[in-house]
Amino acid sequence: MKTVISLIAAMFALVSLASFSQDDGVNAVTEKVKSIGLQVEAIADAPIEGLLQVTTDRGLFYITPDGKYLIQGRIFNVDEGMKNETEVALAQMRLQGVKELSDSVIEFKAKNEKHVIYIFTDTTCSYCRKLHSEMGQYNDAGITVRYLAFPRAGLNTQNHQDMVSVWCAKNPQKAMTDAKSGDPVASKSCDNRVAEHFELGQKLGVTGTPAMILPSGMLVPGYQPAGILAQALKQSESKK
Repeated sequence: MKTVISLIAAMFALVSLASFSQDDGVNAVTEKVKSIGLQVEAIADAPIEGLLQVTTDRGLFYITPDGKYLIQGRIFNVDEGMKNETEVALAQMRLQGVKELSDSVIEFKAKNEKHVIYIFTDTTCSYCRKLHSEMGQYNDAGITVRYLAFPRAGLNTQNHQDMVSVWCAKNPQKAMTDAKSGDPVASKSCDNRVAEHFELGQKLGVTGTPAMILPSGMLVPGYQPAGILAQALKQSESKK
């Protein structure tokens, strides 16, 4: 009986040691990543054995368990037809990110909605203005546009404040249209999530505007004409 009890006690000790070692390893990796200026949001096993997948405020990285080597790149699964494992993980991050901010977007809804896309936008960007001037074409194609703010000059700038004024306007849709037409927008302030939009864009790899997040989670940088975008969305839906 004593032997059985001793074996059980030893098993619990091993489990506890394994849990401690795992937690200790995650903490060590977290601290190592923080030391280079990145904020860790999640750590998981990577598709490649021996690597960890780290979600940070500046995107997705892979790291060795000892924290010595940090890798930024794409992992392709050859046995699954060159499946882009990194893009799969990023797509999930994008969809989750925009979902969490969906109550703070400025929406231009299609009457006969077929697709919903999120666009990181800036009121001063020429191609953002071109896209917005064609909003009727997007809506006519069944595409609802939900804008997220991405002040290209960064936070705590006039650009940032102008975006806040648009989001805080009594009629944000009109304020957005006015701003992208070059008309002045009255300075406003309120509780807003413009900074969160910008930070999410940085996390998802947005470097310029416009940048579209499609229903699949794909990130499409730059302006896309309504007709071409509608066709791409239709083809994407047909592959599901």
